[in-house]
Formats: sequence, structure tokens, C-alpha cells
Amino acid sequence: MPSTPSTIRSDLEIARDASLRPIVEIARTLGLEPDDLDLYGRFKAKLPGTVRERLHPRPDGKLVLVTAISPTPAGEGKTTTTIGLGDALARLGQRTVIALREPSLGPAFGVKGGATGGGQAQVAPMEDINLHFTGDFHAVTAANNLLAAMIDNHLHQGNVLGLDPRRITFQRALDMNDRALRNVVLGLGGKAQGVPREAGFCITPASEVMAILCLASDLHDLRERCGNIIVGHTFDDRPVRARELDAHGAMAVLLREAIHPNLVQTLEGTPALVHGGPFANIAHGCNTLIATRTALKLGDVVVTEAGFGADLGAEKFLDIKCRVGGLTPSVVVLVTTIRSLKMHGGVARGDLAAENLPALERGADNLRRHLHVVTEVFGLPCVVALNPFPGDTPAEIAALETIVTREGGQMVRSEVHARGGAGGEELARAVLAKLESPTSFRFVYETDDPLATKIERIATRVYGARGVTFSPAASRELARLAATELASAPVCIAKTAYSFSHDPGLLGAPTGWELPIREIRPVAGAGFVLAIAGDIMTMPGLPARPAAGSIDLDADGLVTGLF
Repeated sequence: MPSTPSTIRSDLEIARDASLRPIVEIARTLGLEPDDLDLYGRFKAKLPGTVRERLHPRPDGKLVLVTAISPTPAGEGKTTTTIGLGDALARLGQRTVIALREPSLGPAFGVKGGATGGGQAQVAPMEDINLHFTGDFHAVTAANNLLAAMIDNHLHQGNVLGLDPRRITFQRALDMNDRALRNVVLGLGGKAQGVPREAGFCITPASEVMAILCLASDLHDLRERCGNIIVGHTFDDRPVRARELDAHGAMAVLLREAIHPNLVQTLEGTPALVHGGPFANIAHGCNTLIATRTALKLGDVVVTEAGFGADLGAEKFLDIKCRVGGLTPSVVVLVTTIRSLKMHGGVARGDLAAENLPALERGADNLRRHLHVVTEVFGLPCVVALNPFPGDTPAEIAALETIVTREGGQMVRSEVHARGGAGGEELARAVLAKLESPTSFRFVYETDDPLATKIERIATRVYGARGVTFSPAASRELARLAATELASAPVCIAKTAYSFSHDPGLLGAPTGWELPIREIRPVAGAGFVLAIAGDIMTMPGLPARPAAGSIDLDADGLVTGLF
């Protein structure tokens, strides 16, 4: 691992030096006893269904959603802010539970690094959570690939369902960035090796099985949803579902432990449920509904996050997860940085250290639109959290506060990366002040709107698009789905995270553009329709210099280089 100055420690070093409490002690702060836990060592545990059933009569706590502006390479710190805010609320005497997604190995070994927060605001044990954790991702991958294997076995064993090998849509999954697996040919090598066909892989967070895990209400519901998965179509155009292959029971068996939320803690001992892990650019980007509901029964205040910006994770959290789960956030925290806003204003990454008020003003259009989405489109109270960097100047901070105030918002500095919960108390007080504020929460679209209308309303009301164009194939699929149960389903738009548009190069708040939908996929098990915009892919690739090249073991067998 490269050496660092003595005054600067890596996130891994900070996490490793922390004194964690046994997880049974963390559980007791929530009114849980050791017998309520399925222990995974001293610092991790799962909460079984019996505990969730006992908690059911308890009233729900307040739900705080953390989102952000459109991400840039300059960094925003949404997960760090979520964790630090939870610690700060706990310091102020609130019974707080944090609810997060599990990290994927793909980004951890690719370009993003770890996903457990940063600095003094982290969930722990950091190495475990970022790597294999309690095996949930492996269970999802196994259940996904069991179904894939049963599809190809059905073809090989006579194909009594008449499944068209050219129209199989269900993909295999792997929790690693591997562009070589986006498009593959299966069954080569002769008759004994199966039926040759074209296929592909998605990364595990983009798997429909992951979406099912995150939206299921219990194990029975998960089993039924697995059975609803459309694996492809017959030669006479009839959809074939996983239950017709008798796969859903075995899939549920593989997922029977993965469905239970994982209890861990922050470096300051605040309880955290870390469970599920869909990406917000290619899936719905929220932790499991089960974990969020459990957290709401355990805590007076629950702090959760949704992936990427308010246009992606937050929109899907509100329009999909809240609709399915009957949830209503009390307040939204919108994370921003001056560095990122200057990049949205046209400043190159290498020039971010220089003060640039005109670029900040231009880039703030991105913040303005996200703030508009939260407060005007969804009707929710919002606090803007500024995650400061050492190069931010007093003039830039004052200018950003003026911009936010001019928009009718409130900006608070959050210094949780450097100071942990103590650096988030001002933000926590601002959140508490808004918890009792009246909300006029509303969805962007109604369930009985046509699917195309749902997509258009997200594109125009949330993204700021002029309109939507549909490829001929997408239009045909929309027409076909209009006659199915998915006509009333929510929609999940897969697009780049780096712009409101489909084009990652259109920064800020672009106008006058149209959203091109190239493909429509029924995600019947999860219960939504996936609309794929632009060139977004469900299997990422590794960068020129993957993070894996810096991850290693030292002489004592300890992990090095993990963020």
C-alpha cells in the first residue's frame, strides 16, 4: 500500500483502529437480546424473521432520506454524510438506526473503492462489509445462476415448454466488473454440452433476483416473486416464468438466510442495518424494504440513503420503494460539494483548487434542479448538506449559501468525515427541526398512467427533458405490456448517473434534450418495468488501472489498499 503522510490516515486504517463493541451490546441498545440474533462472529449478526414479527406492533419512527447532486469525480460523500448524520442524531439523544445497502465487489475492485463511508463516519467491520460480509451477494448470485442453469437444462432435456432459445431474456450474474461477459455464446462443444445460443451476464446488483430481495416483504413473498420472473418467450410468443421450470422454490431456499437484515455498527456505536445492494443507475438503488421496515420499528429516527442523485436513487426510492412499501420520508438531506458544483460549471478536475465563483454559480444549476425535484416535484422538506473540502474558500461557501437561500432552501455544513458525529450536530439539529414539518408527498406518476406516460413524466418532471423518444423495439414492448399485469407497475429508468440526461457529458442542468429509450424489459418478479436509456449497460467493465491492483495482504495477512 502506498505510504501516506503521518497526519493523513486511510479509511481502512481509521476503521481498523476503532474499538468496536460486541454486536450483542449494540443490539441491546435497540431492545434486542442475544437470542434475537444469528451471530456472524463478534461484530455482525442477522435479525431473523421471528424478531421482525415481534416488532410489528411497535409504531414506526421517522424516516430521513439522504440523496445528492449528480455525482462527479470530485466526490460528494453521500454515504459518509448518512453515517455521520446517524451518529450526530445519536449524540443528540435520538434512538437512531442507519439503513444502508451492501457494497458490491465490482466497484470495490474496479474504480470506486469501498462503500462503507469515509474518515470518522464509517460502518464497521469495514473489511468484512466491503468484501464477503454475510454472504448475501453470493446467495443472490447462486439463486440467479440456478435459474439460468435450469433454463438451459430445460432446452437440453427436450424443451417441452417450447422456449425459443433466441428469446431468452434472463441473464447469468457475477458480482464483478467483467466486460468480456456482456455477450457470450453458450452450449458449444457438441450435443452433450447443451443447446448453443447467445447470452450474457449482468453484475449481481443489476440482477432481478437482487431487486426481488430488496422489494420482498417476507420469505413467502420472495418465493412468489421469484416464480414470477419472465425468463423468455416461446416460439408462439407466450412468456415463460420461472415457476414453470419449478425453479422458484429452490431459489428461495438459497435466499432464506440472505433475506434477513444484517446488523452492524458505526465507528461510534450507532446501530446500522446493511442489507441488499442494487445499483441506482441500472436498478432501483435502495436497501431492502425489510431492513428499512425493521429499522423503523427499532429506532425513533432512521437515516437511509438511495444511490447517486435525486434523479436516480431518490426518484426510485420514492416512486418504487415507497409505493410498494407504504413509506413516507419526513425529510430529505441533499448532499453537495463545492468541488462537484464547479465541475458541473465547466472546471477541469485539475483546476478545482482555484476559487471560481462564476463556475460555482453555473454549476449550482445542478443543485437547483435536484432541490426542485425534492421540494416541488415530490413535496418533501429538504436540508442541503455541504460536505466541505480543504480547498473551499470562504467566498465560495458564502456564495453557495446565498444560492441555496435564494431558492428557499437551508444549507448546513457537515464535517462528519473529519469529526464524526460531532461534525454533524448542526446538520442533525436542522433535520430534527424539519421532522415535524408538514409534507405534501406525492408520486411523479399514478399507477394507472400508461407506461409511456410514466416514463415521460419522470423524464420531463425530474430530469428536465423536453420529451422522450422510444425505439421501435421499445414501442412494441410497451404495447405488448399494456395488456399485462405490468401495465400498472412502476417504472425504473436505467441511465447514466453523471447527468440528468442520458449523456454523461451533459453536466449541470441541461435543457432542450430528449431522453432516448432504446429498450423496455419486464421485471415481473420485482414488479416493475425497466426502461433502458442511452448506452447504459448492466455489466460494467474495469478501468485502465483497477483498484484491485492496489489491494493486497501484508506480512501478517491483513488487507491493504482497500480504500
